[in-house]
Amino acid sequence: MSFPHALILPGLGGSGPGHWQNWLAGELARHGGSVDVPEFTAPDQPRLDVWLDELRGHLAAVPASSAHERVVVAHSLACLLWLHHAAGEVDEASRVDRVLLVAPPAPDFDGEPLIREFLHPVLDPTTVRRAAVSTRVVVGEGDPHCSLAEAKELAEALRVDLDVVVGGGHLNADAGYGSWAAVLKWVRSGRTPLTPR
Repeated sequence: MSFPHALILPGLGGSGPGHWQNWLAGELARHGGSVDVPEFTAPDQPRLDVWLDELRGHLAAVPASSAHERVVVAHSLACLLWLHHAAGEVDEASRVDRVLLVAPPAPDFDGEPLIREFLHPVLDPTTVRRAAVSTRVVVGEGDPHCSLAEAKELAEALRVDLDVVVGGGHLNADAGYGSWAAVLKWVRSGRTPLTPR
């Protein structure tokens, strides 16, 4: 089985060297996969309009070959970025096959002033399906940025499947997610549900 093209979207502050997104990019590249990890402008001072333009530029550069699936793996703030993208004018050519939204902040999370512009995205299942054939949300139990109740509300509003990782927290390096075999399996094959590392 060939690897899909993976667009890996980091959140606020980017993904440090110990983060599973960098591990995932390395694993995909090591096996000959095509991978793109954007470095968004001012990762510590994000601007929604700037990041949206950059995201759409990377989507436009994704190979359109029918031989490879096109998948997006977003973490944290990048999940809200994806929802804003989906609610905008989505060119059919930029539609991807699968999207994994990992540890999204609650859409109305008020604990971080730096992400204020990204809050309150449109939660419309029609726009989400227009941007990707399938979308899945995975959250960690105990995530300080999104309670399980908020995660369930998000998944229900979008009409997408939700995986809950027991004790996963924010599913980042601080929570022990440096390597994560389940997410690599999902990128390769869409295997679900997403399980702990």
